Amino acid sequence: MAILDIEFYGSDVLRKVAAPVEEITPEVLKLLDDMVETMRYGRGAGLAANQVGVPMRLVVVDLAATSDDPESLVFCINPELVEQDGTDIQEEGCLSIPEVFEKVKRPRYVKIRALDREGNPFELEGEGFLAKAFCHELDHLDGILFVDRLSPIRRDIVKRRIKKMIRDGEWENYYERLHAKLASS
Repeated sequence: MAILDIEFYGSDVLRKVAAPVEEITPEVLKLLDDMVETMRYGRGAGLAANQVGVPMRLVVVDLAATSDDPESLVFCINPELVEQDGTDIQEEGCLSIPEVFEKVKRPRYVKIRALDREGNPFELEGEGFLAKAFCHELDHLDGILFVDRLSPIRRDIVKRRIKKMIRDGEWENYYERLHAKLASS
C-alpha cells in the first residue's frame, strides 16, 4: 500500500463530478487500499477518490474512525444515497481542508447503496456521525465540499482563513509536518 498525495482546497479535481467505475480491476482495488492507507495517515474517517486526484466514484469509510480492525472499513464503489431522514448539525472537517472545522447541517439518517470490492451490491444505513461521513464523501464525488454547505457569511470567513493559511505556507507539506510533530511529542 502507498500513501497518496491529498488534493487541497483549490484543486480542480475536487470540483469534478467523479465518473462511475465501469470495471473492478486490480488497479481499482489497489487504489482502494492506498486510499485506506492515505485516510489513516491523514487521521480521517473517510476519503473519496477525487481527494487523491482520481475522479472515480470510490469511497472508503472507517466505521471505527480510529480502529485498525479491517472489519471496520467500508469500501464503496459507485455509491449512491437512496434514503435520508431528519436533520442534524455536527462539526465537520475534511482532509482536503486541514485545520478547518465548521458546523454543517446534514441528514440524521441515511441509507446508501454501493458495490463492494467483489462487485456485490449492498446497502448500509447510518445515523449521526456515520450519516455525516457518508454524505460528506458522496458530496466529494459530486464536486461538493463541506464549505459549500455553509452560510455565505461563514463560507466567506472560511475562504479568507484558507487563503491566509496558503499564503503563510501552513498547507505546504501539511501532513508530513503533522506526523513529524506527532513523532516528536
